[in-house]
Amino acid sequence: MRRPRLSVILAAAVLALSGLAAGPAEAANLLTNPGFEAGSLSGWTCANATTVSTPVHGGGYALAGTPVGADYAQCAQTVSVQPNTTYTVSAWVRGNPVYLGITGGASTWSGNSGAYNQLSLTFTTGNQTSAQLYLHGWYGAGTYYADDVVLDGPGGNTPGTPGAPGVPATGAVTNSSIALSWGASAGTVTGYRVYEGATVVATGTGTSATISGLGACSTHSYAVAAYNSAGESPKSATTSATTTGCVDTGLPKHALIGYQHASFANGSGYVRMADIPAAWDIIDLAFGEPTSVTSGDIRFTRCPVAECPNVESDADFNAAIKAKQAQGKKVLISIGGQNGQVQLTTTAARDKFVSSVSAIIDKYGLNGLDVDFEGHSLSLNAGDTDFRNPTTPVIVNLISALKSLKAKYGSGFVLTMAPETFFVQVGYQFYGGTSAGDARTGAYLPVIHALRDSLTVLHVQDYNSGPVMGLDNQYHNMGGADFHIAMTDMLKAGFTVANTGQFFPGLRPDQIAIGLPAAVSAGNGYTSPADVQTAVNCLVKGSGCGSYTLRGGTSPALRGLMTWSINWDKYYNWEFQNSHEPFLNSLP
Repeated sequence: MRRPRLSVILAAAVLALSGLAAGPAEAANLLTNPGFEAGSLSGWTCANATTVSTPVHGGGYALAGTPVGADYAQCAQTVSVQPNTTYTVSAWVRGNPVYLGITGGASTWSGNSGAYNQLSLTFTTGNQTSAQLYLHGWYGAGTYYADDVVLDGPGGNTPGTPGAPGVPATGAVTNSSIALSWGASAGTVTGYRVYEGATVVATGTGTSATISGLGACSTHSYAVAAYNSAGESPKSATTSATTTGCVDTGLPKHALIGYQHASFANGSGYVRMADIPAAWDIIDLAFGEPTSVTSGDIRFTRCPVAECPNVESDADFNAAIKAKQAQGKKVLISIGGQNGQVQLTTTAARDKFVSSVSAIIDKYGLNGLDVDFEGHSLSLNAGDTDFRNPTTPVIVNLISALKSLKAKYGSGFVLTMAPETFFVQVGYQFYGGTSAGDARTGAYLPVIHALRDSLTVLHVQDYNSGPVMGLDNQYHNMGGADFHIAMTDMLKAGFTVANTGQFFPGLRPDQIAIGLPAAVSAGNGYTSPADVQTAVNCLVKGSGCGSYTLRGGTSPALRGLMTWSINWDKYYNWEFQNSHEPFLNSLP
């Protein structure tokens, strides 16, 4: 956040597919002529392609496509599928490069030109009844080969199975249970299964169930399928709900959150802690930075007099923090920023992170921690494809460190995060561990998920961002109300993580705030106060949403707005504070 910086959003040829997670389907290759053993392209629609007898992976024939001019020799086949169902796709390919994907959905590619290698992916349908699989090469890259292509899952119009149940609705919720009900399926129904991810958590013959034994203040996502002797129906869309028992952190229902340039001036001038207006409910001290990228040793150095002539003494700074806290405000140390790259590659770095951050919190009597890891702090190793069970050391160690800090300071510890869209919402279209592009895409998702029951506020930076695909499968550009609506709705509704078939459950509305630049000089993507408030009214009240339909429903408990920064807001005569504090206070 320290200086404006555009995250690089990958240029890609494919779009992410909408839909909600469903469990694995019974395997059955739905393709016609999947190994090209007809000796022809029967069943396929191709350009600049043919079948060949060598080189093959299996059988007597394979596909050979040769891009010509502006064409990249695509071969495609459309099959019938069931709505809200997960499918797996694979193909043996040879060439440099070869792409395998679902039109409008997930894709993958290989650059191995010397021998056959297998590509694979999963995708989850939305409400569609057909899907198109494709293979293609690339402009001027020479001939590619493909063989033994598979699209596994239940075909459309499976005779005798029930229709999909209605979307489950939430009933009574307690500290340990969530009651659900849903509309009955069409056709003959033996019973219903309630799924959390791929796990059946309840069965019964009626159209309601209560899921018990849950943790307090925990969020869960459920889908329902009907079954009979012919098989199981497609799953319903997914519904998320949160048990009661959340700890009151002392924040107002709708909060104003801002960063103070505590260790540098950044061109906007220094603002003394005592001079920060009472409108700000969370004040993030920017930034604690490591002594080296991999040390885990975090240091917080206050702005020197040479750079900030009006900086207060340590004694006045500490006294002002205590005065803010006496007013009910929360003061946090923010770790990272644009220049503070933190990579906890070892357990020793993890432990040093915990001890050094604790020392800062204790020295200034702070309320908690803001995680503002940017740049190359977080990335996923190849093959780390399950955000629920990450294996990459920098991810695993950060999760462990944050859990240790939470355990040390207790339930009142305020934990916030300020990732860029590249590390969160872009995970809907690309996930780094699948090797489908930049290894950093979606890399915050396992951290958010592991800490979701301890997380106070997630305020993704809706700025310094490229176009991002929303749940409407449209690209949204920063700077307007629709960007904030679409990006925030993804956090509330949850989304399928690209190429994994896994569903990232949405967060509670009280855990979500919108991150914004305070002024045009503060970051790319400045949004006028009127457009910000249009977005908030859509998210909170469901009004003024334009053509966008909220997938996660309205969020009356939306936590509020975050800005970079308090200093820039003062520089621009407090436009952000003066526009939004009374607006937030007026919300229900």
